[in-house]
Amino acid sequence: MKNKRTVRQFFIFHMRPSRVPVATLPYNHTFGLGGMSALLVVCLVVTGALMMLAYEPTPERAYESILGLQTETLFGSLVRGIHFWSANLLIAIAVLHLLRVFFTGAREGARRFNWVIGLVLLGCVLAANFTGYLLPWDQLSYWAVTICTGMLGYVPGIGGWLQTVARGGPEVGPVTLIIFYTIHTTVVPAAFVVLMGFHFWRVRKARGVVVPRAAGAPVAAEVAYAPGWPDLILRELAVGVVLVAVVLALAVFFAPGMGTPANPGMSPNPAKAPWYFVGFQELQIHFHPVFSALVIPLAAVIGLVWWPYRRRETDPAGIFLGSAIGRRTAGLAAVTGLIVTPLLIIADDRWFQAASRLQRLPAVVGHGLLPFVILAAGVFGFRLTLRWRMAASREDADQAVFILLAVAFVVMTVVAVWFRGEGMALVWPW
Repeated sequence: MKNKRTVRQFFIFHMRPSRVPVATLPYNHTFGLGGMSALLVVCLVVTGALMMLAYEPTPERAYESILGLQTETLFGSLVRGIHFWSANLLIAIAVLHLLRVFFTGAREGARRFNWVIGLVLLGCVLAANFTGYLLPWDQLSYWAVTICTGMLGYVPGIGGWLQTVARGGPEVGPVTLIIFYTIHTTVVPAAFVVLMGFHFWRVRKARGVVVPRAAGAPVAAEVAYAPGWPDLILRELAVGVVLVAVVLALAVFFAPGMGTPANPGMSPNPAKAPWYFVGFQELQIHFHPVFSALVIPLAAVIGLVWWPYRRRETDPAGIFLGSAIGRRTAGLAAVTGLIVTPLLIIADDRWFQAASRLQRLPAVVGHGLLPFVILAAGVFGFRLTLRWRMAASREDADQAVFILLAVAFVVMTVVAVWFRGEGMALVWPW
């Protein structure tokens, strides 16, 4: 009995730290977002393994096998509901976790490389959702994947090759389904196992999550600690129980439905990408495809990877939003993004795209390079204004630019999901 208890305790303390800084225990410091992400991955693995027992990855049987799982298999609808909502919640919670890390400065020093690992994990989350999106083989999933893989064709030089590799041929078909099924059930889960273990180990190596401190306060030389059990583990268990309850409630009361079977000869109108990629589809309305599918996403990825390695004036570790000025500039950036982005979308939809002078220019210039340069100049001017008028530090000004661009992308996603109708024209959702 004693040996069993020793093994159990060793396993728990190997997975979780034996002691943690007292200042990191309050829920509002991390909100348990990292642990929730890990728990959702476990839910996805368990329910995904059960669904594999019923799923048949062929265009002839994929739709029917999912329909049979929901209507003929005991608890099949519940299992699919848990899988569906765990996948969608995982995207939101992983992004919130990334933002929490960013805004508390937990991306500097010894934590820089772990920030990069976290970005790769977020990419795996998106890949898992995207590859799984096609598997029901209904109209919505078929045409959403057709649109997203079609964006690859705009990459200069290798676009056609990338599109063919992603689809396994010129069109979305049986080979595409096998490719997506293999990636979804084998490649991505293996990447999760390796990267999550490495990610958690790097957190432990950095002595846990970043310790919060007030703006202007030095990093504490001595930190008060509390035992991992029960102080930390009971909190994590409470968060986990609430999360599982939420997922179960969503799976029961908002069970995912099934559309009509995929019809390659009839595209729905509008044909939209999955909600987590539809912001890029909105970008494609306003920018030439080279910029919406390559330049802007690539610039965003490079910027996020480079961020913790750039030269900085202050050490933001543990300080929420950097400083008092950082909090004011962050609020100003968020409000600016909420107001300016819809106005620019409406102006582009009503006037800029139809401007005669722009029509005379090559499309890649008039609807790509020119608006990109103008917007980049506007963002740079916004940053300079914060530096001069509000005496913001370089760190605070860069943080405000990040918030401005993040809010702009969220607004574009909302517009594309709810305010785009037939032909992707602007409409009122009600």
